Amino acid sequence: MTDDDFALSRRSFLDRVLVASAGVGMSVAAPWTALAAAEPASGPRVRLGVIGTGDRGRALIQNINKTRNCTVAALCDPFAPHMAKARALVPASTPVFTDHRALLDAKGIDAVVIATPLDLHARLTMEALDAGYPVFCEKAMARTIADCGAMVTRARQRGKVLQIGHQRLFNPTYLNALKRAKSGEIGTITQIRASWHRNRSWRRDVPAGGQEREINWRLYRARSAGLMTELATHQLQVANWFMDGLPTRVMGSGSICFWKDGREVYDQVALIFDYSEGRKVIYTSMLNNARYGCEEQIQGSKGTIEPELGRIYQEVQPAAVPALAKMRKDVQAGRKNTVPIGGATWFPELPVTTPGDSLGWGEYDETMLQFEGFGEAVRSGKEVPGLLAQAYYASVASLLGEQAIDTGRALDWPTDLVTV
Repeated sequence: MTDDDFALSRRSFLDRVLVASAGVGMSVAAPWTALAAAEPASGPRVRLGVIGTGDRGRALIQNINKTRNCTVAALCDPFAPHMAKARALVPASTPVFTDHRALLDAKGIDAVVIATPLDLHARLTMEALDAGYPVFCEKAMARTIADCGAMVTRARQRGKVLQIGHQRLFNPTYLNALKRAKSGEIGTITQIRASWHRNRSWRRDVPAGGQEREINWRLYRARSAGLMTELATHQLQVANWFMDGLPTRVMGSGSICFWKDGREVYDQVALIFDYSEGRKVIYTSMLNNARYGCEEQIQGSKGTIEPELGRIYQEVQPAAVPALAKMRKDVQAGRKNTVPIGGATWFPELPVTTPGDSLGWGEYDETMLQFEGFGEAVRSGKEVPGLLAQAYYASVASLLGEQAIDTGRALDWPTDLVTV
């Protein structure tokens, strides 16, 4: 790709974001988009120190490298194999550290990116904020609801930007889906069904020099809530967004059903989140069947939106089924006839298979746009509006769901959350 091709595809991507987020109450539902999709201001690039260079950390580095206003200025990871892979993505002169405190003390950076195991997020975020740095931290926010709130509080106390990685908030397909939902195209939304199904164990081979609970941290309770924090957090953010509200309570069930390999986190979960006016979000996730993959079905009285698949479907009333009409008349007239259950005119209510209409696809990675928004926030000293609240409530929902599964009880939404 040439520089001109890059500029064209980038401009096309940003134009799609702006079009998808314009009008119909979108300034309230997605206040960050106009700022984030604007061309970055001129000036020196924002220098980012990246703590954590595993798979996700390296993906973030690659997206930072695409931005117009940020650059990776330092790397930190105590695990040499991860660091070696990350160093190949940045200039050879980039400083590297094995201790995050050395990175924070060394200066030469303007902000910190945290892509470590979940249980380290809160401590590292607060240490970086205390050192005077704005922070971009991967989702989920933290391992406990209390730590999520503490991160928000510390950022407010220090007057520093804290942004959490929820890239769907910048995805033009999702923004277009939300715009069309807000315009009333699918009527009143009463239920969202979301799933993230995979068919792999999540267990990784531990390389020489590695430690089981460092490499496979997602499988252990002290470090992760498994499916709830690593996957569900994304889709619960989408649910809150489209519901334009927060859950009122959650109930759920989980089990280690298939991967009986010593892990401590569930390999399948099923939950129901109640929202106001009787609305529901039904969420499932598993690790031993990938048929339905990752999807959300946003269901309204006039249609359905599937943003992950980029489709919108209108709710069309089916034509009258002759066999049903005949049976109704027979019942009314007191006649007794054979009911043709197996006949050609007796159709069960099968799923709709029409292709629907496209919501559009972005050819660019919205994770890049997150960092351009973060870069502008660092420059201005003002967080991109709305993002932290979306992330905080999504993390609370995922952790409350874990508690509901563990206790076997329906749990009400907490009343003691911090103000975002």
